[in-house]
Amino acid sequence: MDQLRRELHERLLATLDFAAASAMKREQLVAQCDARVRELIDLSGRTVPAEMRAQLVRGVLDDVFGLGPLEPLFADGEITDILVVSPDRIFVERRGQLRQSEARFRDNAHLLHVIHRIVRNAGRRIDERSPMVDARLADGSRVNAIIPPLAVDGPQLSIRRFPERALDLDRLVDFGTLAPATADLLRAAVAGRLNIIFSGGAGVGKTTLLNAASASLGPHERVITIEDAAELRLEGTHIVRLETRAANVEGVGAVEPRDLLRNALRMRPDRIIIGECRGAEAFDMMQAMNTGHEGSMTTLHSNSARDAIYRLESMLAMGGMDMPIRVLRDYVASAIDLVVHLTRLPDGRRVINEVIEVGEAGDEGLRMQVIHRYRITGSNEGRTEGFFEATGVRPAFTEYLESRGIHIDARAFAAGKLEQGSAT
Repeated sequence: MDQLRRELHERLLATLDFAAASAMKREQLVAQCDARVRELIDLSGRTVPAEMRAQLVRGVLDDVFGLGPLEPLFADGEITDILVVSPDRIFVERRGQLRQSEARFRDNAHLLHVIHRIVRNAGRRIDERSPMVDARLADGSRVNAIIPPLAVDGPQLSIRRFPERALDLDRLVDFGTLAPATADLLRAAVAGRLNIIFSGGAGVGKTTLLNAASASLGPHERVITIEDAAELRLEGTHIVRLETRAANVEGVGAVEPRDLLRNALRMRPDRIIIGECRGAEAFDMMQAMNTGHEGSMTTLHSNSARDAIYRLESMLAMGGMDMPIRVLRDYVASAIDLVVHLTRLPDGRRVINEVIEVGEAGDEGLRMQVIHRYRITGSNEGRTEGFFEATGVRPAFTEYLESRGIHIDARAFAAGKLEQGSAT
């Protein structure tokens, strides 16, 4: 079947009138190619059962117009990651669990053809001179590709997908990602313009949570986002989205997050949101947070909430803040109010396992108090068991929020188990 599919693909392209095709709408062209592939099957002289015939036609059209064997995976709304290791090994993540898919590419050339199509449509390039690239699909999915000679075993393709409709905090509560009290705390923190870091490992849902929390943005606030690949889908009517740019063929023209951040400060923002803070832009972000742009947010890779602060300190030191560590920590403490850390449980579920308040720096470092956390109690038939709890700490920023007319139920800070979402 693969050989016939390849032959049909080649014969379709060989007989296609590209001049006429360029003047057609996509729907018309797809319909014409569908009819032509069916005709080519009849002309092949081979007996093809009706079910296989439909698969052949779909497969050829996917190769011509889509992402080849990956197209059926995009029809599955539960798949969040598509990871191509080799032409015959494609893994997908569904509900937090990685499993090998039945999808297959014919060979490395077929896989490379799809990678080139993705990159070309995104206005990027990938070749031996520039063998790795980040790009974005039309539906917002984030793509990373890396090819030989850097990829020793052949082209590698990773696709991170996002829900068609951004999840809100109530939905995440239903999924068991956080407790209702934590959702209320996040709503108050965003509405009260606290500076927040969403931290965690890769694929734990940092961007999803930031999107959900953005529903509490003020309706008239001017928000500027800065990302490598635009994937934030914030709630609001005055959102300005900026995206970095890679260098061109001559190796010039690159625009880094730090460049965009400095430009954003001249665009009269009320808030600045950085899709991921991971380098020298941390210095400018701290300056923005300390100079009148309260309510700014970012995501950051780390193993814990405390590690997020330590990593931020390291990025500031590397980004040009040549000052004593005590002064640097005071600078961080004055800028960051809250760190929300997500983790992936052994059963694949994603939860907020720590919410910490960042306080003033002392002789032993920044004061960081855990407000809410997730406590694992055991495992039952492969499912991780646990519950969300409050530590009894009432954060200092509640007084600030109350001064702005934002109140949080005192029960959200009473030590003990928090009310759980329906899925926990």
